[in-house]
Parts: sequence; structure tokens; C-alpha cells
Amino acid sequence: MTSAPRTVVARVPGSKSVMARALVIAALAEGTTRLVAPLVAADTVAFAEGMRSLGFPVIREPDVWSVTGDPAGPPATEATVWCHDSGTAARFVPALAALGSGRYVIDASAQMRARPMGSLLTAMRGLDVRVDAAVGGGLPWVVHGSGVAGGAIEVDAGASSQYLSALCLSAPAMRHGLTVRAPNPVSAPYVHLTLTMMRQFGVESSWQDSTITVPPGTYQAQEYQIEPDASTASYFFAAAAVTGNTVTVPGLGRRSSQGDLRFATEVLPTMGCRVEVGDNSVTVTGPTRLRSPGTVAMRDISDTMMTLAAIAPFADAPTRITDVANCRLKESDRIDAITTALTACGVSTRSGPDWLEIDPGVPTGALVRTRSDHRIAMSMSVTGLRTPAIEFDEPSCVDKTFPQFHEEFAALARGWGLPLDERRNSV
Repeated sequence: MTSAPRTVVARVPGSKSVMARALVIAALAEGTTRLVAPLVAADTVAFAEGMRSLGFPVIREPDVWSVTGDPAGPPATEATVWCHDSGTAARFVPALAALGSGRYVIDASAQMRARPMGSLLTAMRGLDVRVDAAVGGGLPWVVHGSGVAGGAIEVDAGASSQYLSALCLSAPAMRHGLTVRAPNPVSAPYVHLTLTMMRQFGVESSWQDSTITVPPGTYQAQEYQIEPDASTASYFFAAAAVTGNTVTVPGLGRRSSQGDLRFATEVLPTMGCRVEVGDNSVTVTGPTRLRSPGTVAMRDISDTMMTLAAIAPFADAPTRITDVANCRLKESDRIDAITTALTACGVSTRSGPDWLEIDPGVPTGALVRTRSDHRIAMSMSVTGLRTPAIEFDEPSCVDKTFPQFHEEFAALARGWGLPLDERRNSV
């Protein structure tokens, strides 16, 4: 811990969630959309290549990606889309492909093949889309596109809100639009983000009680700035929290529609942090001693669950995180992954189907098994700021969303005058 806070400006790359939605919207827009400050990472590159496979012209330049859309749907009549590890691409692309006229194969890595797709499959078949799926409903899929009439459908979005967002994004190109009922979706702020971006591109919608209505319409191409990723920013905010220093992340602010910013604005203040939210920046200053937030329900912001878990050992009392059952269905079983990592570092934890508890303690160095999950490596890097000799078995897993993460995090530590064990990045 430093004796007085030092301030560092952290450069966080573009939002994966915003980028994925922008790619689908741009593909269905009238004209050419320019995506400024794009996230260049494994997930978004896979998504962009998927758009190309479907016949949409995508030009990737260092600072701008340009997408020429077709409101009628995919121009290609046959394509194979390889989604790699991207759950967003694997959920968004099938609904988009259904708008075309042809045969579209959607497949992904073994990790992604193991993740649930059944609710989306049921919904698409309910819209009379012919989909051939693997046993159990997972990938690979073959979507036989012939346009989508639309109409009314119900979706179980209890495991992932991406099913709901996928259908809403493609709904304007359905002949009759879409009315979709989805009681109590998990990660609801991501659905709000979807509808907000649709409105920004010229398509209005309504969400009343459990029902979203999207009329038929056409997105309008534009130049669109990709704001920094609020989930990724959580690691930098948490770093300030555990070291008593100050970090400012420019590009995020009070107008952001990303729900995970609530980790900074709602969770960290309960732990004693000072948080300042401006029009175009967020600044977090950590306390002298971190307080426990008590029990935190994180259903809406579950991508930051591991960030909170990673700093919980430094709090003054146990921390309980609840309502995160969907975290067991992500790139890894994240409840098991983070509790296993903390236990390896000597921290006492307990967990159940949709909750976990972390006791205060003094973590020790250990080899952390990342399970090829970028958020394990990023979260435990925060723990590592106060725990020498934490190492990762697969540090490169951060390439999924932030290939320069380790370098940027090291720069943050240097800016605060903190030592950083370089071994964790080289196993």
C-alpha cells in the first residue's frame, strides 16, 4: 500500500459488447458504417471474419473498421462461419444468417461447443427457421435461411441474455418485426444496451414488463465511436481499490449504457472507494482499508463477479456474492474457477449453485489455472498487485478481449510505484 494516492490514467480498449452489437447493426444498415476505435481482439476479429463469410464487406484498418450493410440480410447464399471462442458471435450470427437465402454453417471451438445454445435454438425454430443442430442443441449448427417472417415468440434468457439480444438485433429485418417475451432475463443491462444501440441507429423499440416489441425497419449507417469496455475497466478500478491509489479511465462516463460500470458506481463505494463519474471519464480512489460490501447480488453485472471476488480477501470482513448461477455457463465455470484460484492462494472460500463467499486473508503466491478464460487471468492479476509470485498457466488467454492487458496492467503498477512480478506473464 502506498502512503498517499497516486493517479494513473489507464487506457482501456473498446467494449466487446458494444463492438459485437455494432457489427450486426452495421451489417443490416443502409450504407457504410465506420466503427471508430474498434476493439481488436480474438473475439471481435472472429466476429468480423464471420460477417465477411456471410458476404458483408468489412474493411479493418487500425483505427476504423468499415462495414457495408445490406438491410435484406446476408448477401452470401452459402457460408461457413467459425466463431472460435466467441459466445457473442455464436449467439448473434445464427439469427442474422436466418435472414438470408441459403445454407449457413455456424461452428466454434470445443469450449464454445460446450456452452448452452438450446434456448436460442428453440426460439428460432419457433419462428419457423430450419436449424440442424448437434445432439443436445449445441454447435455446430446449419441454418437454412429463407428470410424470417417474425411475429411473437417467447425466449428463456435465464442462462444468457445474448439469446434475447440476438433476436432483437435482427428483428428489424423480419417482415413483421418481432414481439418477444422474456421473463426475468439474466444480465438485463446488456439487453438495454442492445435496444439503446438499435435506437441510436434509427430503430425504435419498446420494453414493457417482460415483452420487447421491435417493428420492422432499417438501420441507418453512421460513424460510431466504440467506447471503452466497462467489464475490462473493472480490473483497473479494482486495482485502485486494493492499493489505495487513484485511476482514471477516459472514454467512459455518465452517458454510458454499459451495465458493468455499476461495479464502479455501486459496488466499490460500499467498500470505501471514492468514485467520480464525469461526462467522459470515471475516476476511482481506493481507501486506506477496504471494507466488505457484505452480500452483493450480481445477476445484472455477473461479468464483474470475479473482479469482486479477487479483491474480497483484502476486505475487513467476509464477502458474499449471490444470484450468479449463469457464471457456471461462461467460458469456464467461473464460480469454481475463481474459488479454486483463491483457494490455491491460501484464501478460504465457500460456494453453492449460484453463490460464493470469500473470507479476508493474506493471499500467497501460486500457479493459477486460467481454464482458457480471460477473466480469470485479469481478475487474479488484481490480486497479484498485493500477492507476489502469482503465475498463470496460460497468460495469453487475455487475447480474447485485451491482447495488451498484461503490458497495460504493468504500466499501471509502475505508475503507482508498485512492484509487479513479471513471472505471471511468462508461464
